[in-house]
Formats: sequence, structure tokens, C-alpha cells
Amino acid sequence: MITIKVPATSANIGPGFDSLGLALSLYLTLEIHEPADSWKVFHDYGDSMPSDQNNFIVSTALRIAPSLKPHRLVVKSDIPLARGLGSSSSALIAALSMVNLLDNKQYTKEDLLQIATKLEGHPDNVAPAIFGGAVAAYYDGTTVFHTPLHFPKSLSFVTFIPDYQLLTEKARAALPKDLPFKQAVAASAISNTLVAALAGNNIDTARHLIEQDLFHEEARAHLAPELTIIRRIAHQQNIVGTYLSGAGPTIISVVDETEAQRLMTAINLAQLPGKTYHLHTDLTGAIVQTND
Repeated sequence: MITIKVPATSANIGPGFDSLGLALSLYLTLEIHEPADSWKVFHDYGDSMPSDQNNFIVSTALRIAPSLKPHRLVVKSDIPLARGLGSSSSALIAALSMVNLLDNKQYTKEDLLQIATKLEGHPDNVAPAIFGGAVAAYYDGTTVFHTPLHFPKSLSFVTFIPDYQLLTEKARAALPKDLPFKQAVAASAISNTLVAALAGNNIDTARHLIEQDLFHEEARAHLAPELTIIRRIAHQQNIVGTYLSGAGPTIISVVDETEAQRLMTAINLAQLPGKTYHLHTDLTGAIVQTND
């Protein structure tokens, strides 16, 4: 049996729209078992998720390698669907990793990033899913440029995952079609300075900037009303900042490790519809293990 393990991801990190992302300690695991006459996918997603060649992981793999021999697969995942935690990206990376193994493609991680970004459209989720840690990345339509993004080791992530889904298409539709030039310049400056602050362990500067996004959060706030509520709660604690994870509706508060439990308790007292988790940065990214 071969096991592929891919972390959840959180894109944007506030003002880093479509360019910043980090890997988190929730995982999708794909088990590849014996060859079969047809694709058989066992999972816990319910009847709405296909269990044959139409399953997203299998159909994605077949786009890259149409003659891939069918196998029995088992999918287990801690990553909820349509919550802004990179569920589709983790499945995509699992699919490409499976192709790499079963079709002997010998893709490097760089190859996987280029292929995944072309399929996904932007690299903010797939890059950290592959490499782990936090990543800054840009796709010019042909090539993905990326670099590790330093995140202070003392920081962790209090993550509120609502009970409801928010489809990426709906979240994208809420975005403005254009930004005024001065607003675009300011938004870019905020993002650039946040990256520099994190790189320099300048937590005070990061605290001022992580909630100053001008690209997407205001336009999407009505789709994830918990953002305003959790920000209000978090500001009463010693936190770095609270942001909308990816397209939402998951809300993440960046906190010092020592403050995480206190913030979780405060959020839970608000009895919002969802669950709160204390997550950490996954530093390894997608891994492949062979079990005899």
C-alpha cells in the first residue's frame, strides 16, 4: 500500500490575495491499494461524492495520464469541503502525486507546482500544499515564481470552521471587477510590508497590517459574518490578527502559542455555528509513504 498525505492550506493570510498561503495541520490521506478492474474509491463524503472514475482525484489523475491503470483507493480527510482550507488543492496534489507514482512520471516538486497551478489557476494553495510552511507565489500564466515565507515559530492559528459551505464561485462573484489605482497601490504596499514584517519577526508591524486587506475581505464579509464577530472577540485578547481564510468562510486568528487556548475559550463562549481548532504550520507539505 502507498499512502499520500497532503496538508490543508490557508490562502491570502489577510492582504496577500492570491499570492500568500500556508500549510496547516489538517490532512487529506490517499491510500493506494491493489490494482482493480475499475476505479474504486472508498471515502466518507457521502453519496454526492463519486466513488468511481468520476471522483475528483481519479478524474484529475486521468487528465494527466489517461491510460493510468485502475486501483482501489481509500480517501480520508480532516479538511472540510468548501470552507477556505484548500480541500480541492489537497485532492489535486494527491492526484498528481498518484500519477507520479503509478505512471512513473518522475515529477519533481517544481514540476508538480507548475502542473497544479495551471490546473488550479493560481498558486496560493497548491504551493504550500506541496512544499509545506508558508509560501509567497506568483503565476504569470506560464511560470510560477515562489519563495518560502517566514512565519515566526511562536505563532499558531486559532481556526474557526463554520458549519456551512461557501463555494469558491460565489466568493469570487462577490469581488469587485476593478480597483481604483490608489487603492491598488495601497493594497500592494500593505501586503509587501506584511511579508517584510513577518520575515523580520516584527510582530507589532504584522499586527497592524494583517487586518488591513483592501482586495477581498470587505467584499466577502457578508458571506462570512463570523469574521466581524471573531475579530471583535480576538481584539480583546493578545492576538496578531484575524483574517478570512482563502475564499472563506473559515476564520483564522494568528496568535502566540501561549494565547491560543484563551482565545479558543472566548470564541466557544460565543456559541457560533461551527467548531474551533488550534492548528499549527505544517512544515513538510505533501509526503509519500510506502507500507509493506
